[in-house]
Amino acid sequence: MSGEIIGLHHWFATPPGRYLLAWEQERYDELVADIFGYHALQLGMPGLQGLRANRMPHRWLALGGEEAELPVDAQPVSLLAEAVALPFSEASLDLVAMPHTLELSIDPHAALREVYRVLMPEGRVVISGLNPWSLWGLRQWRAHLYQRLGGGGRSYLPDVGEFITPGRLRDWLRLLGFELESISFGCYRPAAASERWLQQYGWMDGLGARWWPILGAGYVIVAAKRVQGMRLLEPSWRKAPKAAAAQVQVARRH
Repeated sequence: MSGEIIGLHHWFATPPGRYLLAWEQERYDELVADIFGYHALQLGMPGLQGLRANRMPHRWLALGGEEAELPVDAQPVSLLAEAVALPFSEASLDLVAMPHTLELSIDPHAALREVYRVLMPEGRVVISGLNPWSLWGLRQWRAHLYQRLGGGGRSYLPDVGEFITPGRLRDWLRLLGFELESISFGCYRPAAASERWLQQYGWMDGLGARWWPILGAGYVIVAAKRVQGMRLLEPSWRKAPKAAAAQVQVARRH
Protein backbone atom coordinates (compact mmCIF):
# COMPACT_ATOMS: atom_id res chain seq x y z
CA MET A 1 0.00 0.00 0.00
CA SER A 2 1.57 3.31 -0.98
CA GLY A 3 1.97 6.19 1.41
CA GLU A 4 -0.07 8.51 -0.80
CA ILE A 5 -3.36 9.90 0.45
CA ILE A 6 -6.13 7.90 -1.19
CA GLY A 7 -9.83 8.71 -1.29
CA LEU A 8 -12.53 6.32 -0.23
CA HIS A 9 -13.80 5.53 -3.73
CA HIS A 10 -10.33 4.81 -5.10
CA TRP A 11 -9.51 2.76 -2.00
CA PHE A 12 -12.39 0.41 -2.81
CA ALA A 13 -10.47 -0.60 -5.94
CA THR A 14 -7.62 -1.98 -3.79
CA PRO A 15 -7.61 -5.61 -2.53
CA PRO A 16 -8.78 -4.75 1.02
CA GLY A 17 -11.36 -2.37 -0.43
CA ARG A 18 -12.81 -5.04 -2.70
CA TYR A 19 -12.88 -7.48 0.20
CA LEU A 20 -14.85 -5.04 2.37
CA LEU A 21 -17.15 -4.04 -0.50
CA ALA A 22 -18.07 -7.67 -1.21
CA TRP A 23 -18.94 -8.24 2.45
CA GLU A 24 -21.06 -5.07 2.58
CA GLN A 25 -22.91 -6.01 -0.61
CA GLU A 26 -23.94 -9.32 0.94
CA ARG A 27 -25.15 -7.58 4.10
CA TYR A 28 -27.20 -4.98 2.20
CA ASP A 29 -28.78 -7.67 0.00
CA GLU A 30 -29.77 -9.59 3.11
CA LEU A 31 -30.98 -6.66 5.22
CA VAL A 32 -33.06 -4.66 2.72
CA ALA A 33 -34.83 -7.62 1.09
CA ASP A 34 -37.70 -7.64 3.61
CA ILE A 35 -38.11 -3.88 4.10
CA PHE A 36 -41.36 -2.88 2.40
CA GLY A 37 -42.80 0.40 1.21
CA TYR A 38 -42.84 2.53 -1.93
CA HIS A 39 -39.83 4.86 -1.95
CA ALA A 40 -36.18 3.98 -1.23
CA LEU A 41 -33.06 6.11 -1.57
CA GLN A 42 -29.34 5.32 -1.55
CA LEU A 43 -27.04 8.19 -0.61
CA GLY A 44 -23.64 7.89 -2.27
CA MET A 45 -21.28 5.00 -3.01
CA PRO A 46 -22.33 4.08 -6.58
CA GLY A 47 -19.97 1.08 -6.48
CA LEU A 48 -22.29 -0.62 -3.99
CA GLN A 49 -25.84 -1.49 -5.04
CA GLY A 50 -27.47 -1.12 -1.67
CA LEU A 51 -31.05 -1.37 -2.96
CA ARG A 52 -30.81 -4.08 -5.62
CA ALA A 53 -32.41 -6.76 -3.38
CA ASN A 54 -35.24 -4.47 -2.28
CA ARG A 55 -38.62 -4.69 -4.00
CA MET A 56 -39.96 -1.16 -3.62
CA PRO A 57 -41.29 0.27 -6.91
CA HIS A 58 -39.33 3.54 -6.62
CA ARG A 59 -35.58 3.27 -5.88
CA TRP A 60 -33.12 6.10 -6.43
CA LEU A 61 -29.38 6.71 -6.20
CA ALA A 62 -28.33 10.21 -5.13
CA LEU A 63 -24.77 11.50 -5.46
CA GLY A 64 -23.31 14.72 -4.17
CA GLY A 65 -20.07 16.66 -4.17
CA GLU A 66 -17.09 14.91 -5.77
CA GLU A 67 -19.09 11.70 -6.20
CA ALA A 68 -21.08 13.33 -9.00
CA GLU A 69 -17.92 13.40 -11.13
CA LEU A 70 -17.15 9.70 -10.72
CA PRO A 71 -17.86 7.28 -13.59
CA VAL A 72 -20.85 5.12 -12.70
CA ASP A 73 -21.38 1.84 -14.55
CA ALA A 74 -23.21 -0.41 -12.08
CA GLN A 75 -26.40 1.62 -11.64
CA PRO A 76 -27.96 4.82 -12.99
CA VAL A 77 -27.83 8.05 -10.98
CA SER A 78 -31.27 9.52 -10.31
CA LEU A 79 -30.40 12.88 -8.74
CA LEU A 80 -27.63 15.07 -7.35
CA ALA A 81 -28.08 15.91 -3.67
CA GLU A 82 -26.11 16.40 -0.48
CA ALA A 83 -26.98 14.27 2.53
CA VAL A 84 -27.40 17.36 4.71
CA ALA A 85 -30.06 18.87 2.39
CA LEU A 86 -32.25 16.26 0.71
CA PRO A 87 -34.84 17.41 -1.87
CA PHE A 88 -37.66 15.38 -0.34
CA SER A 89 -40.61 16.42 1.77
CA GLU A 90 -40.98 15.36 5.38
CA ALA A 91 -41.97 11.72 5.96
CA SER A 92 -41.82 10.76 2.28
CA LEU A 93 -39.33 7.85 2.15
CA ASP A 94 -39.58 4.31 3.49
CA LEU A 95 -35.91 3.33 3.31
CA VAL A 96 -32.59 5.21 3.14
CA ALA A 97 -29.30 3.39 2.55
CA MET A 98 -26.14 5.21 3.66
CA PRO A 99 -23.02 3.25 2.62
CA HIS A 100 -20.11 5.26 4.09
CA THR A 101 -22.19 8.40 3.64
CA LEU A 102 -21.48 9.74 7.13
CA GLU A 103 -17.71 9.30 6.73
CA LEU A 104 -17.78 11.54 3.67
CA SER A 105 -20.31 14.06 4.96
CA ILE A 106 -19.31 17.58 5.98
CA ASP A 107 -21.64 17.23 8.98
CA PRO A 108 -22.52 13.60 9.83
CA HIS A 109 -24.96 14.52 12.62
CA ALA A 110 -26.82 16.95 10.36
CA ALA A 111 -27.04 14.24 7.69
CA LEU A 112 -28.67 11.89 10.19
CA ARG A 113 -31.16 14.59 11.21
CA GLU A 114 -32.05 15.11 7.56
CA VAL A 115 -32.60 11.39 7.04
CA TYR A 116 -34.86 11.30 10.12
CA ARG A 117 -36.88 14.17 8.63
CA VAL A 118 -37.53 12.51 5.27
CA LEU A 119 -38.26 9.03 6.63
CA MET A 120 -41.80 7.85 7.22
CA PRO A 121 -42.67 6.73 10.76
CA GLU A 122 -41.33 3.17 11.09
CA GLY A 123 -39.09 3.80 8.07
CA ARG A 124 -35.61 2.24 8.08
CA VAL A 125 -32.09 3.55 7.61
CA VAL A 126 -29.19 1.20 6.80
CA ILE A 127 -25.73 2.60 7.55
CA SER A 128 -22.32 1.05 6.87
CA GLY A 129 -18.89 2.28 7.85
CA LEU A 130 -15.31 1.42 8.73
CA ASN A 131 -14.76 0.44 12.34
CA PRO A 132 -11.79 2.24 13.94
CA TRP A 133 -11.82 -0.38 16.74
CA SER A 134 -10.41 -3.15 14.56
CA LEU A 135 -7.09 -4.53 13.31
CA TRP A 136 -7.38 -2.21 10.34
CA GLY A 137 -8.13 0.77 12.54
CA LEU A 138 -5.17 -0.11 14.78
CA ARG A 139 -2.81 -0.13 11.81
CA GLN A 140 -4.20 3.22 10.63
CA TRP A 141 -3.75 4.75 14.10
CA ARG A 142 -0.16 3.45 14.29
CA ALA A 143 0.62 4.89 10.84
CA HIS A 144 -0.70 8.31 11.87
CA LEU A 145 1.37 8.17 15.04
CA TYR A 146 4.55 7.45 13.06
CA GLN A 147 3.71 10.28 10.68
CA ARG A 148 3.37 12.75 13.55
CA LEU A 149 6.70 11.60 14.94
CA GLY A 150 8.34 12.06 11.55
CA GLY A 151 8.66 8.35 10.86
CA GLY A 152 6.74 8.38 7.58
CA GLY A 153 4.20 5.67 8.38
CA ARG A 154 1.97 4.46 5.57
CA SER A 155 -1.79 4.90 5.81
CA TYR A 156 -3.76 1.72 5.30
CA LEU A 157 -7.34 3.06 5.25
CA PRO A 158 -8.61 5.83 2.96
CA ASP A 159 -8.49 9.51 3.79
CA VAL A 160 -12.00 10.49 4.97
CA GLY A 161 -13.39 13.15 7.25
CA GLU A 162 -13.89 10.90 10.26
CA PHE A 163 -14.28 7.23 11.13
CA ILE A 164 -17.30 6.88 13.42
CA THR A 165 -17.34 4.11 16.00
CA PRO A 166 -20.49 1.96 16.15
CA GLY A 167 -21.06 3.00 19.77
CA ARG A 168 -20.96 6.68 18.94
CA LEU A 169 -23.27 6.19 15.96
CA ARG A 170 -25.69 4.25 18.16
CA ASP A 171 -25.84 7.19 20.59
CA TRP A 172 -26.52 9.64 17.77
CA LEU A 173 -29.35 7.49 16.45
CA ARG A 174 -31.00 7.23 19.87
CA LEU A 175 -30.79 10.98 20.44
CA LEU A 176 -32.57 11.63 17.15
CA GLY A 177 -35.36 9.16 17.88
CA PHE A 178 -34.17 6.07 16.00
CA GLU A 179 -34.37 2.61 17.49
CA LEU A 180 -31.49 0.27 16.75
CA GLU A 181 -32.72 -2.97 15.19
CA SER A 182 -29.52 -4.78 14.28
CA ILE A 183 -25.77 -4.34 13.90
CA SER A 184 -23.49 -6.61 11.85
CA PHE A 185 -19.70 -6.77 11.94
CA GLY A 186 -17.41 -8.38 9.38
CA CYS A 187 -13.96 -8.51 7.73
CA TYR A 188 -11.66 -9.92 10.43
CA ARG A 189 -8.61 -10.61 8.28
CA PRO A 190 -5.38 -8.76 9.14
CA ALA A 191 -4.53 -5.44 7.51
CA ALA A 192 -2.80 -6.94 4.50
CA ALA A 193 -2.34 -4.97 1.31
CA SER A 194 -2.19 -7.80 -1.22
CA GLU A 195 -4.89 -10.10 -2.50
CA ARG A 196 -2.70 -13.12 -1.81
CA TRP A 197 -2.28 -12.41 1.89
CA LEU A 198 -5.95 -11.52 2.36
CA GLN A 199 -6.95 -14.84 0.83
CA GLN A 200 -4.46 -16.71 2.97
CA TYR A 201 -6.10 -15.39 6.14
CA GLY A 202 -9.65 -16.15 5.02
CA TRP A 203 -10.09 -18.58 7.94
CA MET A 204 -10.02 -15.61 10.35
CA ASP A 205 -13.48 -14.42 9.25
CA GLY A 206 -15.22 -17.33 10.91
CA LEU A 207 -12.97 -17.19 13.95
CA GLY A 208 -13.42 -13.46 14.43
CA ALA A 209 -17.19 -13.62 14.07
CA ARG A 210 -17.25 -16.13 16.91
CA TRP A 211 -14.63 -14.85 19.35
CA TRP A 212 -14.30 -11.07 18.82
CA PRO A 213 -17.37 -10.03 16.80
CA ILE A 214 -17.30 -6.30 17.59
CA LEU A 215 -13.76 -5.92 16.22
CA GLY A 216 -14.65 -6.41 12.55
CA ALA A 217 -13.21 -3.88 10.11
CA GLY A 218 -16.66 -3.04 8.77
CA TYR A 219 -20.13 -2.69 10.28
CA VAL A 220 -23.70 -2.29 9.04
CA ILE A 221 -26.43 -0.84 11.27
CA VAL A 222 -30.20 -0.95 10.73
CA ALA A 223 -32.37 1.50 12.67
CA ALA A 224 -36.07 2.39 12.57
CA LYS A 225 -37.64 5.81 12.97
CA ARG A 226 -39.88 5.85 16.02
CA VAL A 227 -42.38 8.63 16.62
CA GLN A 228 -43.32 9.20 20.25
CA GLY A 229 -47.03 8.99 20.95
CA MET A 230 -47.91 7.47 17.59
CA ARG A 231 -49.95 4.29 17.51
CA LEU A 232 -51.70 2.39 14.75
CA LEU A 233 -55.49 2.68 14.79
CA GLU A 234 -57.70 -0.26 14.09
CA PRO A 235 -60.53 0.05 11.58
CA SER A 236 -63.74 1.39 13.10
CA TRP A 237 -65.64 -1.83 12.36
CA ARG A 238 -63.22 -3.74 14.57
CA LYS A 239 -63.91 -1.56 17.57
CA ALA A 240 -67.67 -1.30 17.11
CA PRO A 241 -69.41 -2.71 20.20
CA LYS A 242 -71.38 -5.86 19.70
CA ALA A 243 -75.14 -5.58 20.04
CA ALA A 244 -76.21 -6.93 23.40
CA ALA A 245 -79.55 -8.65 23.88
CA ALA A 246 -81.96 -6.35 25.70
CA GLN A 247 -83.60 -7.67 28.83
CA VAL A 248 -87.43 -7.71 28.75
CA GLN A 249 -89.49 -7.59 31.87
CA VAL A 250 -92.25 -10.21 31.87
CA ALA A 251 -95.32 -9.60 33.99
CA ARG A 252 -96.60 -12.63 35.82
CA ARG A 253 -100.19 -13.13 36.95
CA HIS A 254 -100.60 -14.62 40.39
